[in-house]
Amino acid sequence: MTAARRVSRLAAMQTPLKTARLEILPKTRDDTLAFIHGLPPEMKQAVSPAYLAMLESSAPVDPWIHGFTVTLDGTAIGACSFKGPPDAQGMVEIAYAIDPEYQNRGFATEAAAALARHALDSGDVRVVRAHTLPEANASTHVLEKCGFQFFGEVVDPEDGRIWRWELREV
Repeated sequence: MTAARRVSRLAAMQTPLKTARLEILPKTRDDTLAFIHGLPPEMKQAVSPAYLAMLESSAPVDPWIHGFTVTLDGTAIGACSFKGPPDAQGMVEIAYAIDPEYQNRGFATEAAAALARHALDSGDVRVVRAHTLPEANASTHVLEKCGFQFFGEVVDPEDGRIWRWELREV
């Protein structure tokens, strides 16, 4: 892929995502760093050193690294993100969280589906992956509703035992 095409695809990735009820806004590196620096110490320690290094060396705007703010009628209600750019096999991992007062209304499903679709439409991704706790829960239900397939239990070096879910390009 040419450098010009990569820049063009990255620019397309920086537009807000819209769902039936949500607007999902790309963050900048500064937005993401400010968020992390504002976390309580125990939560800040949970941020991966590898991710922090990638964030610190990233471009000012890079939706593969910086993530998105999930908004409802202009109010921030959560966040979703990729855990980095697609790998050499075209795989990218997603994460999402909705503030407790907005949970159980389908917003996580809308955000996860929009993020997965955005990745697959980028032309750089063939597989979207997500991980959950190794038990049936709200996140597993979200992924099932989004069409993800359960691929089994794996051991993550940072998170321990987790369940792997994947959505593949058709």
